[in-house]
Amino acid sequence: MFRTTDIVLIAVMVSAAAFTYTTKHGAEAELSKLRRLEAAIRFEEETIDVLKADWSLLTQPARLQRLAEAYQSELQLVPVEAYQIGRIDELPVRPLPIEQFADEPLGGMAETSIEQIITGGVVQ
Repeated sequence: MFRTTDIVLIAVMVSAAAFTYTTKHGAEAELSKLRRLEAAIRFEEETIDVLKADWSLLTQPARLQRLAEAYQSELQLVPVEAYQIGRIDELPVRPLPIEQFADEPLGGMAETSIEQIITGGVVQ
């Protein structure tokens, strides 16, 4: 009949087979995830290539020149003159009006809109 060691060895073989099956199944699941990710990456890279090609077509100087000439009346584009180009140190410094927010909580920034912060309170 069966000895105790035979039963133990059969139990060890069954557990090893179960462990091998679960490990193989987990590895196959991870491999399928990896393949899906690689396919998604390839799709995104192809999309980027298409967008770069589209951008290069849209920004061709000849096309932009034709568009500028076609919409000259609406855009009113004129060439930049040399006197219009300046350096950063020639720009006037716009002071931030901190004193007007001194008595308010959070320096009054809670009620200030993002447009006011960006434009320095100047309404366009």
